[in-house]
Amino acid sequence: MPTSEAAAESEGSPEPARPGKHGVRMTADRILAAPSAEMGERRSRAGILIPATANRDRRLVWAEAVAVGPTVRNIEPGDRVLFAPDAGYEVEIRGEEYLILRERDVHAVASERAEGATGLYL
Repeated sequence: MPTSEAAAESEGSPEPARPGKHGVRMTADRILAAPSAEMGERRSRAGILIPATANRDRRLVWAEAVAVGPTVRNIEPGDRVLFAPDAGYEVEIRGEEYLILRERDVHAVASERAEGATGLYL
C-alpha cells in the first residue's frame, strides 16, 4: 500500500504531503489551476495600468492545471487552460492561491500533446 506522500504525488497534488498535512486530491470533473499573472493588474498597449477590478466581462485568462479529478477527460496536470475569470472559485492551499474549475468551464487547452491538435500553437 503506498504511503500518503507517494499517493499525494501520484494524484497530482500541488506538493507532496508532509507529516501532519494532507494531500489534495480533486473530485469528479474538478480542476485545480494555478492562475497566471494576467488575472491581476495588467497594462494596455499604451502603458496604462488596468486594475484587476476593472470590468473585463468578455476577457478570458490562462492558468496552469495542477491537479485534475478522475472524470476529467481532456486535461492533464501541466496543461494550460483558458477560462472566464468568474467561472471558478479561489482557494488558498499551503499559502499559494489556486482556482477550482469545472471541466465544462474550460474553453481551450494548450498542451504539448499532439492528439486533437488544431494547428494553432501558443
